[in-house]
Amino acid sequence: MLTTAFVPGSPNWIDLGTPDLDGATAFYGGLFGWRFRSAGPDAGGSGFFTSGGRTVAGGTELPAGAAPPSWTVYFRSDDVDATARAVRKTRGRVVVEPGDVTGKGRTAVLADPMRAPFGVRQPGTPAGLDVAGEDGALCWVELHTTDVAGAAGFYHSVLGWETSSVAFPGGRYTCVNPAGAGEEGTFGGVVGPVGDPVEAGGGSYWLPYFAVADVDAVAGRARERGGAVRLEPTDVAGVGRTARLADPCGARFAVLRPDPVQG
Repeated sequence: MLTTAFVPGSPNWIDLGTPDLDGATAFYGGLFGWRFRSAGPDAGGSGFFTSGGRTVAGGTELPAGAAPPSWTVYFRSDDVDATARAVRKTRGRVVVEPGDVTGKGRTAVLADPMRAPFGVRQPGTPAGLDVAGEDGALCWVELHTTDVAGAAGFYHSVLGWETSSVAFPGGRYTCVNPAGAGEEGTFGGVVGPVGDPVEAGGGSYWLPYFAVADVDAVAGRARERGGAVRLEPTDVAGVGRTARLADPCGARFAVLRPDPVQG
């Protein structure tokens, strides 16, 4: 699971792009108890979602029709410009050129060869999210891709990730961790669309998971508040109870109540 020990290659930020930031604040506040704090008059409506005064995510208001509402996962890079160059050399794409962003450090938005967008963030102030792996905070990230092997090779080249494979109902699951961190540093996974009717034909994208104490209750509140339950609450052996959701504007995310660590 994620921690705030943001080593290079690990997730260190997450940002919601939405055409209705006020609606998103109400929706996620109802689900997780989040509040929104503006980044200031020069931030163009951007700001931070907080829980108990700690930053759990960023939020950006998008002009209507500018881009699909979505969550973007950012990974730590100590040289965003070099990472962007590596992406170009490895058949990826630079969606938003590297630049300094108030309150977020130096960032870029990129896309892998399967067109899944992701971000990289060179630590600024703050260094990253204030909290991870706790209730109401980011706890796992998962790449849904049309090419698992190709994705693993790409992210190894540009972010140094290492992979491991574990048995999973119906097949194998590819876990990822930062270079040299070993399996104890695992923060996410890579899965293909085979056998997954929820994601069939949906393209490649990163799915963030937020930790919750009661998956069923959160899924119910999401539906009541105009969101969608894309995958009903389900128990996954050795992992926990999970559900895949979408907010009222269509941004996809998941919730997870992890099983207790054994031993």
